[in-house]
Amino acid sequence: MSKDLKPSSKLCIDGKNISIDDPVYFIAEIGSNFDQDLERAKELIYMAKDAGADAAKFQHYSANSLVSDYGFKNMRNNNSHQSLWENSVFETYKNASLNQDWTGVLKETCRDAGLSFFTSPYSFDLVDLVDSHVPAHKIGSGDISWIKIIEHIAAKNKPVLLATGASDMVDVQRAVHAILSINPNIILLQCNTNYTASRSNFANLQLNVIPEFRRIYPGIITGLSDHTKGDVSVLGAVALGARVIEKHFTDSTDRKGPDHSFSMTPSSWRDMVERTRDLQASLGGSIKKVEDNERETRVLQRRSLCVGSDLKAGTVIKKSDLAILRPCPLDSIQPFDENKVIGKTLVRDVSNGQNLKWEYFI
Repeated sequence: MSKDLKPSSKLCIDGKNISIDDPVYFIAEIGSNFDQDLERAKELIYMAKDAGADAAKFQHYSANSLVSDYGFKNMRNNNSHQSLWENSVFETYKNASLNQDWTGVLKETCRDAGLSFFTSPYSFDLVDLVDSHVPAHKIGSGDISWIKIIEHIAAKNKPVLLATGASDMVDVQRAVHAILSINPNIILLQCNTNYTASRSNFANLQLNVIPEFRRIYPGIITGLSDHTKGDVSVLGAVALGARVIEKHFTDSTDRKGPDHSFSMTPSSWRDMVERTRDLQASLGGSIKKVEDNERETRVLQRRSLCVGSDLKAGTVIKKSDLAILRPCPLDSIQPFDENKVIGKTLVRDVSNGQNLKWEYFI
C-alpha cells in the first residue's frame, strides 16, 4: 500500500487561492434547478455571480447509471424526502438530468460570467467527459464508498472536493486515503445529507467535525456542503476553519423540482457572502493586541493615577492623595502601579484631577 501524501494547505483554482488564510470560496450548486432549460441554466449562472459566488456547479449523471428503478420501487418504509416526489425516483432523476451536450456551453457561460465551472460526474465515462471542462472535481457524498471512481478522479491530478454526508470517520478516512495515495490536492467537506430543509436538521450538522478533520489531517483545506436554510451553518463552519462553502442555488424556492425547496435565492446568497466576509475579517489572528482603531479609545476609557486635591512639591504621596480617573494619556501612570507611587515625593506642584507621570517624582 502506498504511503499517503501530505494534503496541500494551499490550492489555486482558476487563479483564486484557497487556504485557511484566503477568502472563503463559494460554490453555487445549481444542480438540477435549471429545470431542463438551458437558457434558465445560463441565467442562474449570472445570478450566482452577482450574488457573490466563485463557482457554479452542476451534476452529470444519467438515471440508468445512477439509480435502480427496481431497487427504489421495492424499498420498504422509504420515509425520506424522495417519498414526497410526484414521480418515481428513477423518473425524477431522468427528468432532472443534465443534457451532456450542454457541457461546453455551460463552461463558456461560466467563463463569460467570471465563474469557475464545476460539476459532479457520476460515472467513469462522465468523469472523462467533463475533465477537460473543469478546474477541479467534486465527489458527492453518495459515492464516498465507491473507491474505484474516487481513485479515477484523483488520478486526473486536479483538486478533489470530497463531501462526507451520511458517513462515519472510517468512511472518510478510507476515501481520503484513496485520494492522498494519488493526489495531495483535496478539499474535505463536512456534510449532513438530509434534504428536508427541516429546522431540526441543525442538530445533526456536527460542525465540530471540521476542526477534527484538520486535527487528523494537518494543513488540509476544509469546507461545508450544506442543505439547511439560511447561513447560520455557514458562519459557524467558517468560524471553525471551513474555507469552501457549497450551497444549492435557485431564483425561487417555490418552483417545482427536487432541490428548489432547500436552495438559497440570490438575495439570501448575497447576504450569506457579505456576512461571511464580515465574519472572516473579524476572526483575525490569535495574537491579542491593541488594534489601530482602538488606540484613541484606550486613552479615553482607561483610568490613570490622578491626585484628588492640589498638592505641592515635596509632598510624600499617600494612598488618600490618589484618585483613579479617566482618561489615561500614554505617558500617565496606570492604576496597576499604584503601590509604586505611594511613598514617593513630588518634585513639582500638581492640581486636583491632574494625572501623574513618573517625571513628577524623585
